[in-house]
Amino acid sequence: MTESREVLERRIEALRKRISMLCAAILRINKSLDLDAVLQEIVDRARYLTGARVGVITTIGERGEIHDFVTSGLSDDERRQMVEWPDGHRLFEHLRDLGAPLRVEDYSDYLRDLGFSVYPWDVRTIQGTPLRHRGEHLGSFFLGDKEDGQAFTSEDEEVLALFASQAAAAIENARTHGDVERARADLEGLIETAPVGVGVFDAKSGRAISLNNEARRIVDPLRTPGHTAEQLLESVAVQRADGRESSPKDVPFAHQFADARALRAEEIVLSVPDGRSIRTLLNVTPIRSERGDVVSVVVTMQDLGPLDELERQRAEFLEMVSHELRTPLTAIKGSAATVFGSVPVPPQGALLQFFRIIEKQADHMHGLISNLLDAGSIRAGTLTVAPEPTELLQVVDRARSNFLSAGGHNRVQMNIPPDLPLVLVDRDRIVQVLNNLLLNAARHSPGSSPIRIDAVHDNEFVAISVTDQGRGIPPERLPHLFQKRPGLSGEDDDGFTGGTGLGLAICRGLVEAHGGRIRAESGGIGQGARFTFTVPAVQGRPRAAGPAPEPGALAGDTAEKPKVLVVDDDPQMLRYVRDLLAVAGYNAVVTGDAEGLSSLIRTERPRLVILDLVLPGTDGIKLMEQVPELGDLPVIFLSGYGREETIAKALAKGAADYVVKPFSPTELTARIRAALRAHSWPESYVLRDLTIDYDRRRVTVAGKAVELTPTEYEVLRVLSVNSGRVLTYGSLLRQAWKRSPGRIDPKLVQAVMKKLRSKLHDDAARPVYIHNERGVGYYMPKPGGL
Repeated sequence: MTESREVLERRIEALRKRISMLCAAILRINKSLDLDAVLQEIVDRARYLTGARVGVITTIGERGEIHDFVTSGLSDDERRQMVEWPDGHRLFEHLRDLGAPLRVEDYSDYLRDLGFSVYPWDVRTIQGTPLRHRGEHLGSFFLGDKEDGQAFTSEDEEVLALFASQAAAAIENARTHGDVERARADLEGLIETAPVGVGVFDAKSGRAISLNNEARRIVDPLRTPGHTAEQLLESVAVQRADGRESSPKDVPFAHQFADARALRAEEIVLSVPDGRSIRTLLNVTPIRSERGDVVSVVVTMQDLGPLDELERQRAEFLEMVSHELRTPLTAIKGSAATVFGSVPVPPQGALLQFFRIIEKQADHMHGLISNLLDAGSIRAGTLTVAPEPTELLQVVDRARSNFLSAGGHNRVQMNIPPDLPLVLVDRDRIVQVLNNLLLNAARHSPGSSPIRIDAVHDNEFVAISVTDQGRGIPPERLPHLFQKRPGLSGEDDDGFTGGTGLGLAICRGLVEAHGGRIRAESGGIGQGARFTFTVPAVQGRPRAAGPAPEPGALAGDTAEKPKVLVVDDDPQMLRYVRDLLAVAGYNAVVTGDAEGLSSLIRTERPRLVILDLVLPGTDGIKLMEQVPELGDLPVIFLSGYGREETIAKALAKGAADYVVKPFSPTELTARIRAALRAHSWPESYVLRDLTIDYDRRRVTVAGKAVELTPTEYEVLRVLSVNSGRVLTYGSLLRQAWKRSPGRIDPKLVQAVMKKLRSKLHDDAARPVYIHNERGVGYYMPKPGGL
């Protein structure tokens, strides 16, 4: 009886100890809301509770795939072996679908019975427990081998099951916290970058709680040095649209609008005592508590200054056009009135002179009206061009003849190499561009100085330059040359004549409609100017004139049309781009769903992807980071956002090009052709004794075949096709492993590189084939570079 009592007391004490350990473990895993820290703490505590030597925890995503993979007690080699084990995904799917605790005394026999290969690390006993939260399967525990060498017991299984329920709750809490923080960060980022000023004010004190960047920019002209924008709004006077004025001495700024009524699109003038003022469009929304009290006030404001400036420019533009048209009309009317009103009739010589005046002024009017129509078409995105293979010398010579026949006094020198490829252009439109540039050069140059036209072959484009020795251009004017500049008629303070301000803007529109770019360069006042634009070159074709190539055809693509994947949530845009690609000779695959992009790319195997910047729930730049399959394909962004920062960010993430809506069909197809040419892979890579045959997936060194695993070959392929470029660890993980680099230990890359070098007989101290850029990544030299 005494012995039974002692046994019972020992069991009670052991149970108390387990309960104490379990409570302590539960407290530990709930200390943090960082998901990575929570997962690591969970697997560490699970080992501690059961006395396990090693532990693994996996969580699953929405589609049942591995989302998180965290280990405890494993060495780097054991973890790497687990990741590289070929049956890892099959085993994961098997264990995932069990849905119940698992306890196995001989794990090798268990795997053998399931038909799996030998497990890569030495574990004999296994205990697994699913993680469930409110009926949802979040993942599983897997613990291997107890430290004391004994098998896992039913008590271990019971404790682990109790711990798993709390662990699942901790994981879900951490996930929810992460989602909330990301949503908050997204909202804050959206507000900070919004083109509308946003301010939040406390309803009781009237003080500003927060102002976004645009709100600060709007009120900055009223701010005095040493005072913040928040302090300014405590003293600014308000004049409303109905004429009412209020001073902050009487009522704070926020209190003037916190009268429980929402204000919508009211023009408000904000002013300070020294007379400075700004005109804004205000929207005010009171935020109420559950009891109905106003606790804060959200004010959005739009700066009406740019609209005022736009209205001023519109009035000046109309005045300028009226003046420009009135001048030739006056000359025509005067000449005609002189002829008809003269008694007797003027002699024939005088009549011819009057008719010449009428014809010249009519031509001038025709040119002005054509420029206005072209400018409107460019603005509306309806400008069309009809490109065809053309000898560039013919186009340049035609523009030169037009310039001289129209009274140009400057000598035109042409430097067009005879070996230039044909260019794919609309002849009349490119002649128009050259005419505008020649007239612009002549307007700012002495009549005795020459104007030079040069052309060079620049990859898939031909660059054409028009250079003068005239006044030059001030550096501050260069960024604005290709914008419509109403009001620049006549001569400005620097002595530069502007004409209608449409010529260069039309040049830009016509060049971009061909898929090219235009830029201006000048060393400054008195150093002349050079205007350079690019047009597509016809690749792989003889210089002799011939029939136009099929628009979508590329070298080696005669068997089938190149496939282009288009991702856009706008059905109308999808139809437009699909029809455009069909006419251009491409096979278009369209989708408005970015969720299944990886699977769609693997299934359809497109040559190029056209990606909308803004998509439901995500954006194209995030997809470049999240979808590994995009790393091997040229991606062209389509967007209505033309901000330089956005374009630079997209290109930095690996985009091949960025096209701003609206765009012409010719521009988009030209950019697609250029991207496909730039991303065409060679058939093989040869460097010294190393040869990689991509079609046969065969690697040889000094003629001897090298046996590589699929992962090793993919790493070598990615490095070689990007030869000459340093690929970071993240880039290699994304392109070779097709996974997010944040989910795999970068040491995996180093391990694979070590094996590759060994198989290629490449000394890491004196590498020939695979070079390391310390702290950055790896690269392979370009063939012929050694």
